[in-house]
Amino acid sequence: MRINFRSYTPALLGMMLLAASCAKDDAYETPTTKNQLQNDCIKRSTGPNISGGVIEFAYAMALPASRGKLVSAQVEASIAGANGTYLENNSYYYSIEQQKDVPVKIGEPSVTTGNTTVTTFTKDTMAATLRYFYTIPAEAKGKSVTFTFSAKSDNGENVSYKMGPYEISTMDMKLDLNLTDGDSTYFSVADMKVYAKNQTVDASKIDLIYMYRTSATASLKHALVAPGAPKEYLQDFVVPGGAANVTKLVKAYNLRDQQLARLQYGVFITDQDFKAVDFNNQPSYLFNLKAEGGTWVETADGKYRAFIYINKVDDAKKSMVISVKRYQVK
Repeated sequence: MRINFRSYTPALLGMMLLAASCAKDDAYETPTTKNQLQNDCIKRSTGPNISGGVIEFAYAMALPASRGKLVSAQVEASIAGANGTYLENNSYYYSIEQQKDVPVKIGEPSVTTGNTTVTTFTKDTMAATLRYFYTIPAEAKGKSVTFTFSAKSDNGENVSYKMGPYEISTMDMKLDLNLTDGDSTYFSVADMKVYAKNQTVDASKIDLIYMYRTSATASLKHALVAPGAPKEYLQDFVVPGGAANVTKLVKAYNLRDQQLARLQYGVFITDQDFKAVDFNNQPSYLFNLKAEGGTWVETADGKYRAFIYINKVDDAKKSMVISVKRYQVK
């Protein structure tokens, strides 16, 4: 099922231990702060957790100024993150005047060793909110991952906060693949890769051919055609020997997956969506494809299903940029 989310800006850590003056209000009492190191955490990212994607958290920690200062923060993941996993060395506060989160450097860049990522503070501070970015590794597919956030102060106090478990999808995802008529024209769902005509490629892996065609009698424009489609739909295209897959396509309108589009539509394609698509009696070609449109795909052997989102089309360059989610059926 597709999941819909509304974008929001989280107000994190009501327990931040900063003294503040406020107008009198009989209906409100200022919370009593605890005389100890405290922490809190939220997950900022939304949608399916996909290999190669990122899970983002905001981790907040604070203690009374009279008890000392923060010296370090760390995150331990149950499965080591891939390259690109890090804990920021900036703390953030929300500026009402600027209408955005403002960074403040509090330490050196984080260091990751195995499953653990550590940021060491270099600025005297007793309150901070750090963002943690976990790049999901391929080995986590189909598994769940948990995180233990922790902080230390110079008075010897330690505090921790557990998050998860979070299920990792079996999907794969590739972003911003470039297709060009007459050049980078072959797409393999199995390889999740675009191949150029002059590249050495296993022809049996070619699932789709990108073409741009216009004529006085028909304007196909941006098209995706299976190599095994009827010859009239391939126009003048010469299919390489051995390429005969009859890939099935189902055009989708207004399905702007946020992870593929990277626009704030709040729509996410999940594993369950791939299972629900009916490919019976569907064509092996689609024409006049538009930007922000897309198509469901099923490979000829039924092993894979995919959703191709069209990020951009360019008539002058006869090209198209796509992003893809793929689900293995068998």
